[in-house]
Amino acid sequence: MLKLKVIACDVFKREISYLSSLSECFVDVTYLCQGLHSTPDELRNMLQKEIDKVEEDGFPYNHFGKNPSYDFIILGYGLCSNSIVGLKSKSIPLIVPKAHDCTTLLLGSRELYNKYFSEGEGGVYWYSAGWIDCSMQPGKERYTETLKGYVEKYGEDNAEYLMEMEQNWFNEYGTAAFINWKCLENSERYRTYSKECAEYLNWKYLEIEGDTSLMSDILNGKFDDNVVIVSPEKEIKASHDDEIIGF
Repeated sequence: MLKLKVIACDVFKREISYLSSLSECFVDVTYLCQGLHSTPDELRNMLQKEIDKVEEDGFPYNHFGKNPSYDFIILGYGLCSNSIVGLKSKSIPLIVPKAHDCTTLLLGSRELYNKYFSEGEGGVYWYSAGWIDCSMQPGKERYTETLKGYVEKYGEDNAEYLMEMEQNWFNEYGTAAFINWKCLENSERYRTYSKECAEYLNWKYLEIEGDTSLMSDILNGKFDDNVVIVSPEKEIKASHDDEIIGF
């Protein structure tokens, strides 16, 4: 049985927990807080510390005095603003999905990601159970809470100006796309939330059925062309082509 150590973003907690329970492998998961991709250097440092810790501490169970190590360390991240570039392990191969961000893992393929990225009307903003659980997504709730915080801190006049600046980047998007993993059987609340956000922002609403295959294969130790196997002492690199990630 393969022993897999997974270090992943919190936005995957529901999906990875579900698929891990079905895996043929031993899967041990550490989650890091969502939002760290906004500070790539900080996320990179945290990930490297977690990788080092895995190798220093080893596999937690001593079977018949063998002290086995993990077979692979899986990163539940995409390129994520180059946050994973430069990461390396000393002795255990790293498994890295060929993905720009978490959306590819939820959709199940780079091809589908590229399709929606190029065809989205005015840009696609992605919603998922994990994103909604972990952070306040664009919509009425985010607007109201942000405005309240600005008023309390800067006063009403300054708050209105700051909100105009805050909302400017919304103009880059025209579609709210909810990725629905039906196997989780908890979609209705997230669907309703995403629809309400789209209506408030005057965006088109799109619901896409997520595909478990890519993440399921990874968590079952089936590593194909959708991942990079980074040998020990080799650093993760951005490939700047369709492969996205190399070493």
